[in-house]
Amino acid sequence: MNDIDFNEITERIKSGGRLTDEEALALCDIADEELPLLWKAAEEVTSTFIGRKFDSCSIVNARSGRCPEDCKWCAQSAHYSTGADVYPLIDRERCMEAGRRSRNHGIGRFSLVTSGRAMSGQELEKACGHIEALHSEGGQKLCASMGLLGREEMRRLREAGVTRYHCNLETAPSYFPTLCSTHTLEQKLATIEAARSEGLEICSGGIIGMGESRRQRVELALTLRRIDPVSVPINILCPIPGTPLQDSAPLTEDEIVTTVALFRLIHPRITLRFAGGRAALSREAQLRAMRAGINGAITGDMLTTTGSTVESDRQLAADAGLEF
Repeated sequence: MNDIDFNEITERIKSGGRLTDEEALALCDIADEELPLLWKAAEEVTSTFIGRKFDSCSIVNARSGRCPEDCKWCAQSAHYSTGADVYPLIDRERCMEAGRRSRNHGIGRFSLVTSGRAMSGQELEKACGHIEALHSEGGQKLCASMGLLGREEMRRLREAGVTRYHCNLETAPSYFPTLCSTHTLEQKLATIEAARSEGLEICSGGIIGMGESRRQRVELALTLRRIDPVSVPINILCPIPGTPLQDSAPLTEDEIVTTVALFRLIHPRITLRFAGGRAALSREAQLRAMRAGINGAITGDMLTTTGSTVESDRQLAADAGLEF
């Protein structure tokens, strides 16, 4: 595919067709002067399939630090000295306070996120008790991100009130072994399959800016298309001192908008969600990314870095013509 017909691609996707894997990879090689055509195509697809609703969610860092995995981007890995908070599973009242605060701000989803390879045994049961208490109060949909779980654990989470499970693929299959040696992408895919088998929706995305190429970002997007998540969070690496990626050069804002546009053309109908690291973007770049496909966000503080406030996100959505 040497000559890219952006109009044909746009109309095909708008008519219910799809971008082929070969076309998606070919778009990685377009010249800089063609990037506005790519952004425009993504904007048209976004306008066609994505309504005016801006999907909000928030998280609580429910167990922090001492993770045995060696993910090179992560402040919570026990392999690196980062000064990240270390604490066991939070108590129920602290969890309830975080959930109520989120709900009172009108945020649609709330998730418990825990460090470590997996939650199991009494710790999982305690977390499920927190989720059951949140579920009994109503008013929000509940999610969980608790590592590499099997069907039995997923079933317990669903019974407690979880409707969506989050497990990021993080990066392209071809690049993942460069960044983590203590677990595999195949184990992540098995976790996602276990969640889906127990009736949970899937939220899965990744982190950009970890040294991967544009083609590898598209490889991630295509891999995600095969697992068919309802929500794809895009994190922008925030280099953490003490981690192997602490000196990573930041992506340009144009490259971030381009990544969003490529993800939107590959995933025309899903929630494409701003996640960690976006606070470093200018307001203009965030609005450009929203026009190119972003229609949701994790709002409030992230796991180990500061995010955006709910009110600033509410105003950002309004400025983009979306309803928070």
